[in-house]
Amino acid sequence: MPTFTEQRTAAEARYAEKRPLSKELFDRASTVMPGGSTRSVLDVQPFPFRVASASGCQLTDVDGLTYIDFLGDYSAGLLGHDPAPVRAAVHSALENGWSFGGVHTDEIRAAEAVVNRFPSIEQVRFTNSGTEANLMALQLARHHTGRDRIVVCDGAYHGGLLYFGHGGEALLAPFDFTRVNYNDSEALSIVDGSVAAILVEPMMGAGGCIPASREYLEALRRRCDESGALLIFDEVMTSRMSAGGLQQRTGVMPDLTTLGKYLAGGMTFGAFGGRSDVMAAFDPARGGTLTHGGTFNNNVVSMAAATAALSEMLSEESLSQLFVRGESLRSRLNELFQTSTLPLVATGVGSMMAIHTVDGPVSGPQDLEHSDHELKQLLFHEMLHRGCYFAPRGFISLSLAIADEQCDIFVNAMSDAIDAISASQ
Repeated sequence: MPTFTEQRTAAEARYAEKRPLSKELFDRASTVMPGGSTRSVLDVQPFPFRVASASGCQLTDVDGLTYIDFLGDYSAGLLGHDPAPVRAAVHSALENGWSFGGVHTDEIRAAEAVVNRFPSIEQVRFTNSGTEANLMALQLARHHTGRDRIVVCDGAYHGGLLYFGHGGEALLAPFDFTRVNYNDSEALSIVDGSVAAILVEPMMGAGGCIPASREYLEALRRRCDESGALLIFDEVMTSRMSAGGLQQRTGVMPDLTTLGKYLAGGMTFGAFGGRSDVMAAFDPARGGTLTHGGTFNNNVVSMAAATAALSEMLSEESLSQLFVRGESLRSRLNELFQTSTLPLVATGVGSMMAIHTVDGPVSGPQDLEHSDHELKQLLFHEMLHRGCYFAPRGFISLSLAIADEQCDIFVNAMSDAIDAISASQ
């Protein structure tokens, strides 16, 4: 009987045979970009398919193959591909020029929309990515508290320079970090008067779509109050869980919140904000001494897109419906996995989830250390072969363009893929 590795090798050969133009373009790209791309997370073995066009929830590659997009650009594509209100807003904004080198009205509208939505954000500033937002929030916390140490969770991802999993050390920003296990309230006893901030996602995103327990979030808030540290919620991914983010659903409020990904409808975007007294560090009129540069922080395209997305598409009703759809899909997948002999479990909250090749339960990245990598890659290829695209690591992020019909297709494809893999064992 073939092993998972042998099955994966055969699946990759099938994949390559169907995508000759993608292979040709990968070889060309590899001569001018290390690895053939400029975004490591998009690496696919033996080479990535290259997208030619996208519409709604569908991708078409240069070889003419189509896929239902269950990845949603790693959560940045929440609105689906080419959402009409964002397109119209961007086109309209560009009619008046761009790259002003000055302030303009759309940045006020975008800031008002953010402040009105998120209960912990009294004032906000914009960046170009979630990575930038988290770096700025950490520096702001260090400035506000006069302390240096940052507490983070082992295995967490807070941006390209803030990855605390395997392989992230080489590019890690040079802060004084102390790592603790996610969902471990007892580990928070190390938070003392030397800690400037705790940086945490209320559900780990790239770390495996692992939800924080309510007790853990409350322990974080309590420990920060006791020690004088600031609590920073990285809601770059989880802010989609309601109009006011996952913090609104849990009722636990941070001092600072970071945002990014989808809030500008797929355009470049990041933001950080929180308590007015903390954000005052950037306000000279209130004695603030910090400067915050960034040529494109208030760029015309992102500000217009964010204003349109927040006002026209990201209503509480639409996000709640998507949340319920995601909860249903994850439940259906776990029901399917329980009937299989393969080690599979889905974790997540609402419209974001991850498929893991372990038996579960999963409460932190440490529970994923013995995942079957070969099975995970094989499952990715079997699902892609059936027209369903999600991340090779098992990550799924639903967009507003995904309906019940597409979820049915995904579950049926997963059932068929599992049967095909199991039949070869």
